[in-house]
Amino acid sequence: MSVVTAIENGQPDGGYLLKYGRLDIPFKIEFQPRSQLTIHVHPEMRLEVLAPEHRSREAILNRIEAKSAWIAKQWRYFERYQPAQPAREYTSGETHRYLGRQYRLKVMKSAEQAAKLSGKFLHVSQPDTSDHDATKKLVIDWYRQHADATFTRRFALCLPKCKSLKLKSPPKISIRLMTRRWGSCTKAGNITLNLDLIRVPIHCIDYVIIHELCHLKNHDHSPNFYRTLTRILPDWETRKERLESQDWS
Repeated sequence: MSVVTAIENGQPDGGYLLKYGRLDIPFKIEFQPRSQLTIHVHPEMRLEVLAPEHRSREAILNRIEAKSAWIAKQWRYFERYQPAQPAREYTSGETHRYLGRQYRLKVMKSAEQAAKLSGKFLHVSQPDTSDHDATKKLVIDWYRQHADATFTRRFALCLPKCKSLKLKSPPKISIRLMTRRWGSCTKAGNITLNLDLIRVPIHCIDYVIIHELCHLKNHDHSPNFYRTLTRILPDWETRKERLESQDWS
């Protein structure tokens, strides 16, 4: 399976963006009095490109594109070992994820209780900004509301892709917090999705939904199950790897 690779310039810092599949890897070219081009991925998630002063940018970018698969492999490896996020305190400044993107929590004093997304912030309004339990409830309620709408919409889009399963009727979908699994499926045909799935990218949500739909025909992880999953979603391994690449909490 081929992966779409591209390099975009015109970044805000004057650098470049290596796009490899679903990965966006920023980098700059640093010219030095050296004889060889060096491309290195650092554990702190930084792509370093050191180039000879006489080397053309076109040649450097071509070399980076040629090594894009190796760069992506190193990047994903280091993603797995990034420090886990500390326990939530639900105070202003914390980072919260929604559909794969990061947003800053901003708690504001107001007579009304509400939570909404605005720009790069998740705004929470409440009478007592020091009441972290109240903030937590507002945030989780906001996630649940959006999970209900998003999962319903994605399920409706994923179901036609699974026509070959010949399901007698659409399964019942429920949402709850789960500590160890992104989703589950019962033999009775009921699918449960983890509320935290609303934090991950859309293409990963679709992977989990289709994975569980395939379990309606194959209740184990037998070779037959994976053949079915691959037929319906050929790039499921890439999506699974992205889902498992970091802590989305």
